[in-house]
Amino acid sequence: MPKLKSSLTLFFIVVIVIALLALFGPEEQSLGANVKIVYLHGAWVLTAEIAFIAAGIAGLIALITRRDVFHQWSAALGRAGIFFWITYLPLSLWAMESNWNGLFLSEPRFRLAVIFAVTGVLLQVGLWLINTNWITSIANIIFIVVLRVAFSTAQNIMHPPPSPIFNSGNYVIIGFFIGLNLLTWFVTTDFSSSNNCSASVPGNGFGNLIARMTKSVSAVIRTFKL
Repeated sequence: MPKLKSSLTLFFIVVIVIALLALFGPEEQSLGANVKIVYLHGAWVLTAEIAFIAAGIAGLIALITRRDVFHQWSAALGRAGIFFWITYLPLSLWAMESNWNGLFLSEPRFRLAVIFAVTGVLLQVGLWLINTNWITSIANIIFIVVLRVAFSTAQNIMHPPPSPIFNSGNYVIIGFFIGLNLLTWFVTTDFSSSNNCSASVPGNGFGNLIARMTKSVSAVIRTFKL
């Protein structure tokens, strides 16, 4: 319990740091200052997807090797993923309002995001109640596969490819966005580990997390100096 409380405290501290970094981040030519919202929106949804993918991979490894530690990691990462997925939705609305001057709630990809948010919450609650390792792992595998298939076939309207950040050609912007993602991914890993107390992962303590975060921030700062 003390570890979980410490992890939650660290989690919210890093979230505040990420928000402050985004606030003072570089502007982009086409989106201007509104790109700062896209930084947060992008970091949050990518973190959610990576957590879902990791949950699916951990579940697949668990089913093949029959090792409980991977089942537990699949459960922890799936819960972390749905947290980021739900909290990315308000950021998506904020990005819509700021960049397109209105809310287009029937936009195909946003509608899918809401559907998977509701489905994901119900799924994770159900898995928590059932509390059966192999069912959790299979469910997490199916969830990420269905999610990726659904989004790969969804129409792009307000999310025209390619990414405005990675297509900007501005390495300061790209480096800054990658730095934000690294911070978010690191704290997600530590938070998942704290919720998975029986899983022992070397080098996953708070000191190492802070060291990794510091290196990420330093890398972003060095990018600005280029």
